[in-house]
Order: sequence, then C-alpha cells, then structure tokens
Amino acid sequence: MTDQAQTLRDLVMMRERERAARTSGQTPPRSARLITVTSGKGGVGKSNFTLNFALALQSMGKRVLVFDADIGMANIDVLMGISAKYNLYHLLRREKRIDEIIERGPGSLSLIAGGSGMSDLFSLSQNDLNYFMEEIETVAAQMDYIIFDTGAGLSQENFNFIQSADECLVVTTPEPTSITDAYALIKVVRARESGSVFKLIVNRAGDEKEAMLTADKIRVAAQKFLNVDIPLLGYISDDRHVVQAVKKQVPFSTAFPNCAASHEIRRIARRYMLVPASPEPGALTGIKGFMQKWLRRTK
Repeated sequence: MTDQAQTLRDLVMMRERERAARTSGQTPPRSARLITVTSGKGGVGKSNFTLNFALALQSMGKRVLVFDADIGMANIDVLMGISAKYNLYHLLRREKRIDEIIERGPGSLSLIAGGSGMSDLFSLSQNDLNYFMEEIETVAAQMDYIIFDTGAGLSQENFNFIQSADECLVVTTPEPTSITDAYALIKVVRARESGSVFKLIVNRAGDEKEAMLTADKIRVAAQKFLNVDIPLLGYISDDRHVVQAVKKQVPFSTAFPNCAASHEIRRIARRYMLVPASPEPGALTGIKGFMQKWLRRTK
C-alpha cells in the first residue's frame, strides 16, 4: 500500500512539472529516451531486469518499447511467454513495416525481437540504413522510452549500442566475477568514448547493505581510475519469486506484484523517471542523436 501511495505521489509530481513546462512554452518535441541495458558477464538476470523495468515504467503511464538486441541469445519473448512471429530481419528485408514486427506482451508491452536480423544491422547499405532510420524514427515519436537489451560483455555490437544510446544501465550481482566484469566493461567503454553515461543495478542482493557494498566497489574504482561517478540506481533482492516467475514464463512483477523484487523494480522505475538524464555538454540525445552516433560507429 505504501509503495502504491508513493507511486501516485511521484506521478502527480511529474505531471505538475509537465504542466508547468507546457504553460511556460518549454515543452520540447517528443523524443524517446534511449536506454541500453547490459552486463559484464552472462547469467546476472539482465533480460529479466529489462522486461520488468519496462513493465514498471509502463505501469506509471509511460510508453515503452523493448528492443531485444542480444545477438544469438535473445530471450525476452520467452520470458514474456510469447513467440515472436516476426523480427528485425523482416524489417530489414522490407518484408514488413516496423509496426508489423512489434509484438505485444504482458500489459501490451511493445517488443521488437532482434533475431537473425541483428547481424544484418551492422552491414547495411546506405540506402537500407536510411530506410531503417526512418522506420525507427516513426515508432520513436510514439514512445517515451526505447530500451535495448544487449548481450553480455563488450562485443563490437554491444559497444555500438552503448555508445549510441542516451545512457547505459549496467546490471551486476554481488558475485566477485560479476563485479569485476562490470567494472571492466565500463572501463573499456570510457577509454574509447568518454561521454558514456552509466548507472548501476545490483541484482540478487542479500539485502540493501550488500547492494551498497557491491555498488561501492565499482563506484570507488571508477572515481579513482576513471574520474567518473557511476551512481547506483537501485537493487533487487535475491527473491525466490523471480525464479518461480521465470519457470512460469511470466514477468515476476506480473505474477507476484507484492513480492520484494516487484516493490524494488517499481522503486527503481520511479527513481529513474524522477532523475533526468545527464548527458555530457553538447552530446546528441534522443533518436536523432542515436542515429548520428550509430552512423559514426558502423560506417
């Protein structure tokens, strides 16, 4: 009940801000905020986080599209309990328009499955790339958030998504190898492109203290050696309901809305909406910024 009351208060606050912006004539044209979710290693619950985070944002009145960009290991449709009929391949081959490849999951959440088309995305001709950009811009104008769920580790494909999006959420667990790999990913990206904005998510934490200690290990190293602050956006408990929901192929926030993990994912979503993105001065943002940065990486 307390969690729901806080959600309502936060929504009222955001709507007051939006109303004030409209009154003052400061409302900019709609442009979806582009988020990459990644991890240093596999098996940390990254895709499960992405799905339930998207559902939490949507439950708070936001329009969200999930783009499964995990090459070779795409599984968000499985977590949703659906089977994607079409994917990015059908769009890039111009067999389907972008609205035709969008699947609807729990709560009518929008999903684009990457599938075999993901490998083609990095070798498009200029003409085909222009077509892809036009299609993405069409759907981006209708969304508040587009969330790219990438693969684990830092392949060239993942690097392109991280660098092109407005910000990157890095999922880790308290496991030492997960912490080490998460920091290594951030270090490599910052070395190649200093403008990247990162936030941390600690998954499967025993409690808040363990989550804070886990995040601090990465934050302290990043501040000392990279001269950058990597804030902790939130944590999710090691909740048995999460595993049960995966077996049912139902998002845990839908199957068990009152479990600890569900309360925590909603808390993360509220905090994310209330804290504006902080891009580097002069950085390109939104879908047009994404496309311009993407072109620099792939051409």
